[in-house]
Amino acid sequence: MDWGRRKLVQLAVAAPALSLAPSALGQARKPLRILILGGTGFVGPHQVRYALARGHKVTLFNRGRNPKDWPAEVEELTGDRNTGDLKSLADREWDVCIDNPTTLPFWVRDAGAALKGRVKHYVFVSTISVYASNGRAADESDALAAYEGKDPLAETAETLRASGGRLYGPLKAASEAEARRQFGDANVTIVRPGLICGPGDETDRFTYWPVRLARGGEVLAPGDGSDPVQFIDVRDLAEWMIRLCEARSTGTFNASGPAAFMNMRTMLDEVGRAVRSDAKLTWAPADFLAAEGVRPWSDMPVWIPAEGENVGFHRRDISSALKAGLTHRPLATTAADTLAWFRSLPAERQGKMRAGLTPERESALLAKLESGG
Repeated sequence: MDWGRRKLVQLAVAAPALSLAPSALGQARKPLRILILGGTGFVGPHQVRYALARGHKVTLFNRGRNPKDWPAEVEELTGDRNTGDLKSLADREWDVCIDNPTTLPFWVRDAGAALKGRVKHYVFVSTISVYASNGRAADESDALAAYEGKDPLAETAETLRASGGRLYGPLKAASEAEARRQFGDANVTIVRPGLICGPGDETDRFTYWPVRLARGGEVLAPGDGSDPVQFIDVRDLAEWMIRLCEARSTGTFNASGPAAFMNMRTMLDEVGRAVRSDAKLTWAPADFLAAEGVRPWSDMPVWIPAEGENVGFHRRDISSALKAGLTHRPLATTAADTLAWFRSLPAERQGKMRAGLTPERESALLAKLESGG
């Protein structure tokens, strides 16, 4: 079984993972010709399936390295944006283009040149990391991270990697500006997701918690439970983006959730109930975790201490997205579906979580915390 087919089988293990948000069932009033740049990563497959369910015609453009089976006809064009090979897009027209994978501004520039006058609406997937500061609850008008190099259009995947992530936010911000230059403000939608979670996420940045709580026992939890959290189910993000295309909603949107404030304690309680956990949470003070070298976000996924320069990280204003129709599945659904998807993966993959604490390290930290060390 090739990887594309196997991944779809894994996503289908839990039928709810492929269900549609109740507010978004049914056919679109007007079918669209949708071009998706990428389409085979994390968000893309959910966009494709939802767009097909709504009656749209979908074309994908990517390097063709991760072929998939789709539930209906999908046109797949191949090329390579790193080398400027966009020939397969020539002499074609689409109603809307969704640009999923771009971090590099020259990719946006080249897309603009290839599609000039032949795409009516351009939707760019950015990130909440574009903001210059995490020190307060930002809305879409807040200052963006400044690019301090010589020319953002000269940056490549190699220079981005060499920066250790330092250039990620500034280059996303520069890509947003390039999108507006190429396609015009009136034709551009910028979507700035926060942490994306749900079935298909290979980072385990949320998955760790339903997996760990389902295992039971004593669980090390970060802080005192009061720190805010924000995240968005990949299906809610993907489906809402297709609806933005249908409504031709332009502008800039922070895209996260839930709709109402949630803290770490509530999140872990709800995830625990969803996976029928009998685990006991032991809360570890942030200063203890820092002293032990336990890293927020990676060793303790989702969590960022709401203090100092990060006090606003999980307090992004999403009111504009809510007004534009963003909806959220219950956290219990996200947690249960994510666990079901993870359990469908090969045993070797399940044994190597890509975020969170190993059982051995967690046990050692719990013992040290209990001893007062």
